[in-house]
Amino acid sequence: LQITGLILGGVGMVGALAATAMPQWRVSAYVDGNIVVFETIWEGLWMDCISQLGIRLQCKFYDSVLALPPPLEAFRALMCVAVVLSVLSFLAAIAGVKYSQRGKRGPRAVSIFILAAGVAFLLTGTLVLIPVSCTGAAIVRDFYDPAVPVPLKRELGAALYVGWGSSALLLAAGAIYCHCWC
Repeated sequence: LQITGLILGGVGMVGALAATAMPQWRVSAYVDGNIVVFETIWEGLWMDCISQLGIRLQCKFYDSVLALPPPLEAFRALMCVAVVLSVLSFLAAIAGVKYSQRGKRGPRAVSIFILAAGVAFLLTGTLVLIPVSCTGAAIVRDFYDPAVPVPLKRELGAALYVGWGSSALLLAAGAIYCHCWC
């Protein structure tokens, strides 16, 4: 059970890092009757990208941190904290699995690493879930808002799905480690 939690936590950690780095948080939506699409716009936490005809991809990092909207700054901070915390919880899980396999002195002798990893994985999964779900809710709200012009409407990007999946894996790993501790 601990090895399963370690695998789920490791895959969730990689997914959280990938979701943080991916520029496909918000993807341009095509709601008009026009089928011919010349460019695709991706918006992420760190950069915007434009793909023209699927051949040429241009990405540009955001110029100033101070010019970003406050929710984007908060989402960046939450994802960075989640990535660091996921690495620390993965290391605590490795230590817990290693010492619980080696030492058989008693059930409570090494359980502090297992408990720390479980709580940290649960917290990390929650930290990833917050910005991903808030971004998804904002995209859906703006998509159905008639006041938003058609060129500014966006769809859910691949990074959001990666974030939701990694959040589920991190929460599952945390639940497994908390169960092992109990």
